[in-house]
Amino acid sequence: MSEEVRLDRASPSPSGAVETPAIAAIPETAVSFHIVSTAFFTFICYLAIGIPLAVLPGYVHTDLGYSSVLAGLAISMQYLATLLSRPLAGRMADSVGPKTAVLRGLIGCSLSGAFLLIAAFFTHTPALSLAILLIGRLVLGCGESMVGTGAITWGIGRVGARHTARMISWNGIATYGALAIGAPLGVVIAHTWGLAAVGATVAVLSLGGFFLARIKAATAVVRGEHLPFQHVLRKVFPHGMGLALGSIGFGSIATFITLFYASHQWPNAAFALTMFGTFFVGARLLFAHTISRFGGFRVAIICFSVEALGLLLLWQAGSPSLALVGAALTGFGFALIFPALGVEAVNLVPANNRGSALGAYSVFLDLALGVTGPLAGLIVSEFGYPEVFLFAAAASLAAVALTVSMYRRSQVASSTAVAR
Repeated sequence: MSEEVRLDRASPSPSGAVETPAIAAIPETAVSFHIVSTAFFTFICYLAIGIPLAVLPGYVHTDLGYSSVLAGLAISMQYLATLLSRPLAGRMADSVGPKTAVLRGLIGCSLSGAFLLIAAFFTHTPALSLAILLIGRLVLGCGESMVGTGAITWGIGRVGARHTARMISWNGIATYGALAIGAPLGVVIAHTWGLAAVGATVAVLSLGGFFLARIKAATAVVRGEHLPFQHVLRKVFPHGMGLALGSIGFGSIATFITLFYASHQWPNAAFALTMFGTFFVGARLLFAHTISRFGGFRVAIICFSVEALGLLLLWQAGSPSLALVGAALTGFGFALIFPALGVEAVNLVPANNRGSALGAYSVFLDLALGVTGPLAGLIVSEFGYPEVFLFAAAASLAAVALTVSMYRRSQVASSTAVAR
């Protein structure tokens, strides 16, 4: 099936919302295959993001001769485009189908590689090269939002809403795994063959992912009223705020852990990032099923608490060993926050607005990661590096309180519904 199928009939819920028709039970092996094979397109997308990630700042600053501010802008333009295109990506997944969103996103990733390839041939004209490069970054950001939202929605459509947590978890594994592989791979490619080869690699990889996605079966597009994005955003706002508060810890470690180590004159700061990533992936692989078993709110409360503990250990770390333990606990706690609260957020809207809910929910992660850098920089300038992790721990504890409040409200709402 190469085109998305529309379902003109869908069963209304008691509240009047249109829901996805029941999906016939499929074997567990088939569920795993659909989840992993759909998350694979997210892996391709984030390889396209990761490969130039460590190369571009040096190219803009050293080869083109621009300031470090513009070098940072070359990276942040992608995240700005991702943030702004989230509503469009969510609506696209709902209205024309998640497969179409993924296909268009992969084309965007491929075009970004082509722009990077072209920019490499204009190094002798820095302004033109930078302009072409920034256009490519904007296209890549739009592609990221389409693939990220579309792949999750596509996977849920194949295996059913009861596997939402697993689908989101594997999407995250694909994301961070691709970034971990892509960044060093991009450095090797650039060092051996130059920036043009980096662009060509991104273009070819993304195009390959596009052709693989074309042959994968589409899911049904449920007809029904598409809620305005602002309405969806209001529904998922508390969940998104919890995600944003929990993401501050990740942003703080990603941005300042190396400088934190340097301020203590400790070696091997990269080990802290490795520990964070290892425990993050391990938690998603081993404990994703706990969300469907115990509920997203309960899992999120525990995860925020573990993350806060890890960040407090980093704040008080007097040795590299204690810092590693703190980074590991932070990664372990952060791992299930996105899927745990994401499941609860998606359940608030009808099935035909699932993509919009995921897009609106993901906006808060983009915002948190965008704000954390400069905000934490101000804290460092006033108080020092350890206090960055204290600030992040306080944010995680605030997320615990917020999630407890959401959980209690959901319990009251469930009891009221049963009584009626």
